[in-house]
Amino acid sequence: MTDVRLAYGDSGLRLAVDPEATTIVEPVHSVAAADQMKALRAALREPVAGPPLRERVRPGQSVAISACDGTRPQPRQLMIPAIIEELDGIVAPGDIVVLVATGTHRGNTEAELRLMFGDDVVESVRVVNHDGRDSSQLVWRGTHGNGVPVWLNREWTEADVRITTGFVEPHFFAGFSGGPKLVAPGLAGLETVLVLHDASRIGDSRATWGVTKGNPVHDDVRAISEATGVTFALDVVLNRDKDIVAAFGGDLLPMHAAAASFARHIAMRPVDRRFDVVVTTNSGFPLDQNLYQSVKGMSAAYQVVRPGGTIICAAECRDGFPDHGLYRKTLESAGSPQALLAEIASRSVTVPDQWQIQIQAKIQSANRVVMHTGFLSDADLAAVQLEQTHDISATAAEALAAAGPGATMCVLPEGPQTIPYLAREH
Repeated sequence: MTDVRLAYGDSGLRLAVDPEATTIVEPVHSVAAADQMKALRAALREPVAGPPLRERVRPGQSVAISACDGTRPQPRQLMIPAIIEELDGIVAPGDIVVLVATGTHRGNTEAELRLMFGDDVVESVRVVNHDGRDSSQLVWRGTHGNGVPVWLNREWTEADVRITTGFVEPHFFAGFSGGPKLVAPGLAGLETVLVLHDASRIGDSRATWGVTKGNPVHDDVRAISEATGVTFALDVVLNRDKDIVAAFGGDLLPMHAAAASFARHIAMRPVDRRFDVVVTTNSGFPLDQNLYQSVKGMSAAYQVVRPGGTIICAAECRDGFPDHGLYRKTLESAGSPQALLAEIASRSVTVPDQWQIQIQAKIQSANRVVMHTGFLSDADLAAVQLEQTHDISATAAEALAAAGPGATMCVLPEGPQTIPYLAREH
């Protein structure tokens, strides 16, 4: 047997595997930039497209910067200071606001914001949690894309200069993260998010990992950002240690296309078959802090598990389901994943968490899904038709043996930081 380290919480987890029956799929090893701040400054000064950031800003203008919330491993503590420093002498700190692009997630606490951005940022500029449910924070921006009613954050809309910041990796229904997603759904109203993530868009076969053009979700996200305007965009690509490998700046869409192309090379890996058992993670903390986010790890495994196979997902879930929102209640309300899918198809379920729920129900309806968590009980998981294992190595071995002679297993130690795909289908 061979030990494989799984990304899990802060500490990791060991999985014992039979090397003869196991394929391990990991991202291309990428060394962090020798000087990460230097890489960020270069992206601001030598953009992929358009003029440098300083040439786009005039003295006295107000600046809004969009940044990922606490469920994402964005290196905000580097990216935001790099932008503030670049604007020094043009814009006063009092004219800068950093908007946490929560989408429909909860806002981050003061302590979380200090961990995310650093004390210097929190104490020098305003940092505000976007709340898509608070109508007083929103401004109507018209209908864009394929009939999407667009409400956006008022401070973002009214700022003279609008800067998105994010990180780019494959996304399980939007194609890639980062870029235009930092406008919508990140800074959008609830109504906008619900339409962007409705059953028809999420259910489209093109709404999947690594696909942007022709993806109904990403097509509309791009349309919203183009119609409402972004002054400058800054994205990074990270390695497994969450360090910056490369930084990209400039006009939003060409910048994001370049970053996505780079991320595709690192994170998307071909395999030659489907597997009887797939062990996955949700990339460790902060991505695996709740079950809601862990659907991404399940979805990565779903790409290469055989129909009726077993998915085992290791995710710490220190934040539980979480309990805010309707995710848990909706999952518990249906007698089976199949029944939940039928309710979504009939439009009798329309909740902010519907997209995650729809994908999770699809995966569970086709496969056995077993979780290894540190903060959810067996009963918690059973209530949403999931199993729990307290010994992930034993469960993986049992599932492999149950699949019969010649059965095979795939391990995704970094979860959705690596997206496997069938080579013959691409």
